[in-house]
Amino acid sequence: MAEGLVSRLQTYSTKDGPGIRTTAFFISCNLRCVWCANPESMYPNIKLFHQQNFCKQCGKCVALSEGTITLENNKIVIDRENCKILGKLPSICNYNAYVEQGQLIDAETLAKKLARDKHFFYNSNGGVTFSGGEPFLQPELLLETMQKLKQQNIHIAIETAGLWDFDKNKAIVDLCDLFLFDIKAYDRDIHKKCTGVYNDKILETVIKIANYGKKLRIRLIIVPTFNDAKQDIIDRVHFIKSLGSAVEQVDILKYHNLGEGKYHAQGLPYPLKMLEFEEDILDNVVNETFKLCESLNLNTTIGG
Repeated sequence: MAEGLVSRLQTYSTKDGPGIRTTAFFISCNLRCVWCANPESMYPNIKLFHQQNFCKQCGKCVALSEGTITLENNKIVIDRENCKILGKLPSICNYNAYVEQGQLIDAETLAKKLARDKHFFYNSNGGVTFSGGEPFLQPELLLETMQKLKQQNIHIAIETAGLWDFDKNKAIVDLCDLFLFDIKAYDRDIHKKCTGVYNDKILETVIKIANYGKKLRIRLIIVPTFNDAKQDIIDRVHFIKSLGSAVEQVDILKYHNLGEGKYHAQGLPYPLKMLEFEEDILDNVVNETFKLCESLNLNTTIGG
């Protein structure tokens, strides 16, 4: 039976597809979006969070760390590269300041957990959404879990950035009812600047999904100074329009920094810490993008 790494399960989600849903966040991604709000799902392996707000600075972890954990300016600083007790810290701490984020799980266990709220799904036209990270990087776990959910007639959505091989993953595509597809930029150089990769394969994937007759909700995030150039937004929207009737909705997503604390909890720098922008200018770009989508008869929301 397939097994893999899942960061967390989010129940009663209403922003990851229609109805009431449970969202499974798979670990590992092949993009490096500078604005990523789920860094715990970006890199492989289970993560260790240090929650400063729970820490009492009692010094227990410092004393046992052989100098790899220190207390500086009333904050715990961890040398994660050299610390030999990282895996033991959740049990060492008496105040739950250390938490492991993620678990190794098999398809049967995951499917059972995801199906617990199936009656809410049925009553609200909801279901299960696979997100991440990039779910397609764990195709065996994804496919087997989907097969088990489909035996219970549960609606399935997949949120994806599209950097995967369509032809090799047709079995997954066939079982998916709805794709939540991120189009982060149209210009390949802008996309590379924002995500670390070019988008040729990504655009090819979404075209294949549309031509295959699968439903799409396109997610169009706007981040100041990165992908908010007027012409690129126009090109993105017209590309979305070219996908035809497969697109049932466009969700314009405005940049936020709500994931910043997750970077700090993992000892990572937040990539956009120095980003400066005027909120009203960003709102104006979002509103103009909405008007453009509406003018092309695209069913559009702000925020999903």
